[in-house]
Amino acid sequence: MQQDLSSSRFVSALTKNTVALILSGGRGSRLKDLTNWRAKPAVPFGGKFRIIDFPLSNCMNSGIRRIGVVTQYKAHSLIQHIQRGWGFLRGEFNEFVELLPAQQRIEEEWYKGTADAVFQNLDILRNMGPEYVLILAGDHIYNMDYGQMLAAHVRNKADMTVACLNVPVEDAKAFGVMGVDEHDRVIQFKEKPANPDSIPGDPTQSLASMGIYVFNAAFLYEQLIRDADDPDSVHDFGQNIIPHLISKYRVFAHRFADSCVNSSDGKHYWRDVGTVDAYWEANMELTKVTPELNLYDATWPIWTYQAQLPPAKFVFDSDGRRGEAVDSLISGGCIISGSNVRRSVLFSDVRVHSYSSIEDSVILPNVTISRHVTLKRVVIDKGSHIPEGMQIGVNPEEDRKRFYVSEKGITLVTPDMLGQSLHHSR
Repeated sequence: MQQDLSSSRFVSALTKNTVALILSGGRGSRLKDLTNWRAKPAVPFGGKFRIIDFPLSNCMNSGIRRIGVVTQYKAHSLIQHIQRGWGFLRGEFNEFVELLPAQQRIEEEWYKGTADAVFQNLDILRNMGPEYVLILAGDHIYNMDYGQMLAAHVRNKADMTVACLNVPVEDAKAFGVMGVDEHDRVIQFKEKPANPDSIPGDPTQSLASMGIYVFNAAFLYEQLIRDADDPDSVHDFGQNIIPHLISKYRVFAHRFADSCVNSSDGKHYWRDVGTVDAYWEANMELTKVTPELNLYDATWPIWTYQAQLPPAKFVFDSDGRRGEAVDSLISGGCIISGSNVRRSVLFSDVRVHSYSSIEDSVILPNVTISRHVTLKRVVIDKGSHIPEGMQIGVNPEEDRKRFYVSEKGITLVTPDMLGQSLHHSR
């Protein structure tokens, strides 16, 4: 009997037979000092989440409950977050979020590329026994129903499916750029080309890979073993696996628009928060009256670890000393004491003392802001203590002497920059 490929029961059967691997080993060096002590997927985002919560939540909401998180670079805070926030799945139902740190299981080397990171966990993956394997990046912000992509993969009788979206040609240099035929079969793929090809009929846009792949499991194993034996390969999906496959096997593109969740006004929200400017901008978008990313949709919740904290508190109400926040996200445990906060995102346990002003800023957890402080267009890293009277974001030239100032004038401040090292290498 032929299956109805559009039915929710069919999609749920596909997701049940899928294992997702989230590649979370990268530092994300373009985030500068924000990733000195944590991997990029562990960077806090949106007031209470971490970046990796988005692909993890997409898996949960899509019905994929068997997930491996592949870690490598300074993974302690990432591992701690997953252990605390993602341990609610039931092993007796064959549901899990499993940590896969670099263990040199196959050879005495760390992960050499994205494909090698999966290859080195091949024995674990085989033991999980999936029919399909979903490969995800752990460092992007978006809401996506992976079940729709799996259904498209099966409809196309594909060996591999690559999720894609349109990006401006000038930005496409940072992506794998695809060419497809009228059936969306991939016929060309160039990894981070200097001169990206545009979409036929639209010279302003390129079709870019999102770093999200679906494979038939047995086919993936064969290709990883073949690639591992190639001495000329750098063992990367974009540089090696996909270019090898497109002329020999059935590789299809899947449009993000077909599985995007919470899109509005024809816009499909996806952000690579890989630079300080992009990170600041994505957080600032959340302070708008109607942001493109809807964090309040109960039908597609973003799951995370939540510490048991008291509600945010605002104290003092006299002229010149009023605790208030406007167009801002204020998380649990925060106390705004006689200060003004505008268009800002304050993560958990931030203390703002009196007579201070915070505008257009992202304040990570456990930050203390003393009296008479002025902050404008800044990102303050976790655990920083801003001394009394300090002004940051007011004089860029002065800021550059102590802090990192981005191309667009966003000032990044960390405890180390303030002489308040929270980490000791010895």
